[in-house]
Amino acid sequence: MYSYFTDAELACSCGCGGKMDEAFMVKVNYIRAEIGQPFVVNSAFRCGEHNNKVSRTGLNGPHTTGRAIDIRADSRLKSLILKSAAKQGVSRFGIAKSFIHIDDLNEAAGGFSSQVIWTY
Repeated sequence: MYSYFTDAELACSCGCGGKMDEAFMVKVNYIRAEIGQPFVVNSAFRCGEHNNKVSRTGLNGPHTTGRAIDIRADSRLKSLILKSAAKQGVSRFGIAKSFIHIDDLNEAAGGFSSQVIWTY
């Protein structure tokens, strides 16, 4: 379905069969192509139940929309992803020591603040 990612690496790890949003994945594929190096996906889609177990965001966090992904990255790759993702309309970034979270959510998509960067 996506040129750089398998359905298995994007699916909820609980096995529920949930899938990523196709329009969001078009953006992620563009980012990957522009950067020109492989991405290791730490987390993509999560159903509400699984997200509630692994995240403070509970049953309705960003990953439950299929429009959020965590990519393992060092600081250089985080910078490249941030720059490329912003060109694709991604406006929410979470920066952790070993990964970057990106999503394109906003108030209309579940009441998420847009134009934000946070750290873990």
